[in-house]
Amino acid sequence: MTGSDIAGLIAAGVFAVLVALLAVPVWKLGKVFDELRLAVRELSDGTSPLLEEVTTTVTTTNEQLRKVDGITSNVSDASANVTALSSLAAATLGSPLIKVAAFSHGVRSALAVRPTGKGRRSR
Repeated sequence: MTGSDIAGLIAAGVFAVLVALLAVPVWKLGKVFDELRLAVRELSDGTSPLLEEVTTTVTTTNEQLRKVDGITSNVSDASANVTALSSLAAATLGSPLIKVAAFSHGVRSALAVRPTGKGRRSR
């Protein structure tokens, strides 16, 4: 065996040791990736039912909001009708009631003043 053969064997031995030393971290990294894959799968399996439940909740909430919107529009129409009715009642009954009140006040005032018989009344 020559010196170059011995140097080649030493280099091959060093290379084998280096490969063995690097194989351990690569093997551990593979295990980490396996665990990561399992964690992602569990997360995905747990998230799917949650998303379905959220979708159902949002759909139900939208239906309830449509119902509330209908109720709100009906209440708005009813309040507009009440406003129109009160304006009509004020216009129809308000003016005659004011006239009746003024007339009754005038009659009370006229009946309340009684002449004392001492001459003319002062104004």
